[in-house]
Amino acid sequence: MEYYTLLIFGLLVGMQHALEADHLAAVAAMSAGRTSRRALVLRGGCWGIGHTLTLLFICGMLLILGGTISPHTQALLEFSVGIMVMLLGANVLFKLRRQRPHFHIHEHETGEMHVHAHSHTGEARPHTDSPHRHEHHDLGLGRAVMVGMMHGAAGSAALLVLAAASGSAVTGISYVLAFGVGSILGMAALSFVAAWPLGFLERCTGWLNTAALVSIGCAAVLIGGGLSLESWGAL
Repeated sequence: MEYYTLLIFGLLVGMQHALEADHLAAVAAMSAGRTSRRALVLRGGCWGIGHTLTLLFICGMLLILGGTISPHTQALLEFSVGIMVMLLGANVLFKLRRQRPHFHIHEHETGEMHVHAHSHTGEARPHTDSPHRHEHHDLGLGRAVMVGMMHGAAGSAALLVLAAASGSAVTGISYVLAFGVGSILGMAALSFVAAWPLGFLERCTGWLNTAALVSIGCAAVLIGGGLSLESWGAL
């Protein structure tokens, strides 16, 4: 396979790799309740950046040194990713139970109006006396990078085999980089598209939005649990 053909192949495979179930479950759980298109795209892109950084570091070092990743280490990394995805899903369900959010229309100083989830956890005053202040909290970009890095570590063994088949460390690292760029583009594009249905759910009745968040949390727990059980047998 010629050099540029290999890079294009890596780009396309990276875009497809971003759509795997455990990746989608993790990003969906991190994005639950935050439907700003900008926030979703940034979070998806940051997941891809973290994913790429780990892949480049692990695969690059092993390609240069001629090392490999043992099946036991690979299984341990995948098991850890499964636990992480489960925890992200459980966190969504825990926050719903603890905060019991309801929904209000909020208007920004610019005149833009949107519906947002609001919780009165910890407030002693009656609901009618609440000022219903609305704040946009941090976008969780650092957490997205960390989650992406964990996924990158778990996926490094399979990618290393493909990269090593290229015949040289430089070509192999170029392939890994192209793969990483593809995963960034794939997840950012998916997050951009997902902003529309998630925004629609945010504007729907409170019970429908809550049902969607519960579904995301449960799906993340099930997918993470399945990945952990699958990896357990190889430990």
